[in-house]
Amino acid sequence: MSMWAVSPLLLFLLTLGLARCGLPDYSHWHHPVALRGASGLPGGLLFNLGAFLLPGVCLLLAAQALRRPLQASGWWTRIGLTLCQLSVLAFALQGALPLDQRGVDEAASRLHVLMWMLWWIAFVPGALLLALGQRQRRGFALASVAAAALVPGIAVLAPIGLWVGLAQRLAFGLWFGWWWLAVAQLSRASVSGEESAPPARM
Repeated sequence: MSMWAVSPLLLFLLTLGLARCGLPDYSHWHHPVALRGASGLPGGLLFNLGAFLLPGVCLLLAAQALRRPLQASGWWTRIGLTLCQLSVLAFALQGALPLDQRGVDEAASRLHVLMWMLWWIAFVPGALLLALGQRQRRGFALASVAAAALVPGIAVLAPIGLWVGLAQRLAFGLWFGWWWLAVAQLSRASVSGEESAPPARM
């Protein structure tokens, strides 16, 4: 499997594990992930780099590597992959557009929230289209449908308040896990298809 599919989740988890360094009051249970990278906080730039920007770049490279093998898979798959790439781009831009400590009504915070919304809004139809385009791979298709339902369900509809931090982390973890599965399954399927293709006639 490509290192670009494995390293994003590991980097994300490592960054979260170090999030309390320099800010011991930061809570993974109560605080949104992006709050640690808010402008003005110590180490905020490094946090945004490790939690959002670098994982996003790695996933974009992993997704881009799938485009050529999946070129002949039909427009459902191609459009689905493009929307999922848009989701990755929005995820990465959350690090480039950090929250403003002064509140969510500030312009910087609004841009960050917009990227967060685009992250899951683009992912849902993207995953569903990939499930439709790859419906012959039932395991992957079912996982894609489940992820399309659970990611926004956990990130947006889960109870907020004391559990907002945990819910958001679960949603991000599920999203990363889906990408790991997508790269593993679609890369393997592409290689199998090439190996099983009949030799070209002279």
